[in-house]
Amino acid sequence: MFESLTGIGLATAAGLNAYIPLLAIGLLARFTSLITLPQGWQWLENGWVIAILVVLLAIEFVADKIPIVDHINDVVQTFIRPTAGGLAFGATSAGGDSATVSDPSNLHQWTPIIAGAVISLVVHIVKAAARPVINASTVGLGAPVASTAEDATSVVLALVAIIVPILIVLVLIALIVVIWLLIRARRQRRRRKAELRRATAVRGPTYPPPADPWA
Repeated sequence: MFESLTGIGLATAAGLNAYIPLLAIGLLARFTSLITLPQGWQWLENGWVIAILVVLLAIEFVADKIPIVDHINDVVQTFIRPTAGGLAFGATSAGGDSATVSDPSNLHQWTPIIAGAVISLVVHIVKAAARPVINASTVGLGAPVASTAEDATSVVLALVAIIVPILIVLVLIALIVVIWLLIRARRQRRRRKAELRRATAVRGPTYPPPADPWA
């Protein structure tokens, strides 16, 4: 069960930011004893891989906080985040310890990899759908705030999933509530727009009174 919770937490984190969970796995495996990478996964703790992940994370950190650019970034990340989620879930799916990463050469490990990709894709879709609503309702000012909150959530999810996986249940419940609130807000916004269009169609467009040339 702990292995599944760890994988779910990391895959969810990857849906928000592809590089944070992979970087967490690599750094913790390289500098701590929380994760032991077998031969098939040791590339994650390679110094060059960690450096590349840091650079990609820096680019993502900036791009995701700029309106319009964040939309382009989400389109590109449609392929990257599910891949990262599949790798993160697959890396923690087998072995007796929730913090142990097993060899991905075994065929049965395609199941958790696919599961992680699906989880990350779902989270990514919700994130990408919510961002335009946030940008429109805040005239773009909400983009950096929302992005920072997503990055922080991804960090918390990744660390909790690895260190205290049982807490992932509570974190996921909170995340589901937030997603539900965002979906509800989007539906209400669409409903208000539809009502405004219907009201305008009935009354017709209103124009300001012509200026009095003698005033």
